[in-house]
Amino acid sequence: MIKIFGHLAPDTDATCSALIWAWYLKEIKGQEAEAFVLETPNTEAQFVLERWGFDMPATLGTLEAGQDVVIVDTNNPAELPDNVNEANIIEIIDHHLLVGGIKTKQPINITIKPVASTATIMIDLISHAMRKAPRGIKGLMLSCILSDTLAFRSPTTTKTDIKKAKELAKDLGVNIKNYAAEMFAAKSDVSHFSDAELLRLDSKKYEVGDVKFRVSVLETTSPETIFVRKDSLISTMSSVASEDGVDQVLLFVVNILAEEATLLVANDVVKSVAEKSFDVSVSGDTVVLPGVVSRKKQIIPSLTV
Repeated sequence: MIKIFGHLAPDTDATCSALIWAWYLKEIKGQEAEAFVLETPNTEAQFVLERWGFDMPATLGTLEAGQDVVIVDTNNPAELPDNVNEANIIEIIDHHLLVGGIKTKQPINITIKPVASTATIMIDLISHAMRKAPRGIKGLMLSCILSDTLAFRSPTTTKTDIKKAKELAKDLGVNIKNYAAEMFAAKSDVSHFSDAELLRLDSKKYEVGDVKFRVSVLETTSPETIFVRKDSLISTMSSVASEDGVDQVLLFVVNILAEEATLLVANDVVKSVAEKSFDVSVSGDTVVLPGVVSRKKQIIPSLTV
């Protein structure tokens, strides 16, 4: 059996792309395949699965050496099981920059394209077989695109993403604006997460020079529900950094509707990083970054120490 999974701290694209590809391999290619998650997905992904009639994929657990796997929505070993290179990786489908470090036992299919979501790539790979895709699979595809583009607000959005999303929405009879609002409302409900869980919910490790960061993003239409926890989130950052083997935790609260990010400034190091990276003056424990909504295109490339 082929096991399909995405990155740690799974979002809608990582979770649903694994399910999409499992459907394709099983129903179109006739191969035995199953989708997995590495951890519990965020609330938006949970909403999407329920909306389109899918059960939550099982958690992968221990990855056995030699296991056939397909990796989706990442190619970064730091976001994958520690022993991923001991598995038999047969395919990678992704839309992020090429990190390096993954080793395969044989030549494989690798598809990495500069679009906003993995599902956008999969639609092209599935090609003519899309006519056989059931309504639920198409719903997952639409959800992935809307999630990763923030309903076309993100600078990662391409014409291809928009075209595919509109075609899917028309086919499904879905109003993009209304459905995206439902998705983002689900994503904004973080009340049951602890502070440490919030800091890890949608985050990636990244190094700038000799400094190791956990770069966390919380996309929301209700930023006030996060800001009321600002003091406790800031106080939790040092313990999360220590436990996760990084120097600093950077938390960006992205206000989807206002199209801006607010960085929580926990200490003088983060203050310096904010001022050098985004050309702002920081005077308190937060700083607003107008127009910043994308970790991949705007936050990570700007980080300076």
